[in-house]
Amino acid sequence: MMDKQQDSKVAVQHNFRKLKIYQRAIFFAVEIYAFSKDFPKSETYGLTGQIRRAAISISLNIAEGSGSSSAKEFQRFLDISRRSTYEVMSCLEIVARLNYCNKKDVERLIMEADEIAAMITGFSNKL
Repeated sequence: MMDKQQDSKVAVQHNFRKLKIYQRAIFFAVEIYAFSKDFPKSETYGLTGQIRRAAISISLNIAEGSGSSSAKEFQRFLDISRRSTYEVMSCLEIVARLNYCNKKDVERLIMEADEIAAMITGFSNKL
């Protein structure tokens, strides 16, 4: 039987492309890109760029973390990914208050981000 120190070094690599959280995060990023395409041009380097970077960060950190050499390291990347979903939600609330979009779309996207964050937490807890 391995001790805890040896166990933490066991490779936990996952095929990230097969992970449901990764697939859902990719779909979500595409939705955010489509959603933000009609933001005012003055927001190109502001909210448009920020919400897109945060949305992309979700799947990127899942992918990067999947190659980790330990569960603890993978969990760190998943934590970053989850925090990126919260960043997207914050951007969505600002966008809604600035009346850049349909509020029903914002509510739907916030619900989606919330579900992705919950999936990430559940997956991380199983590692």
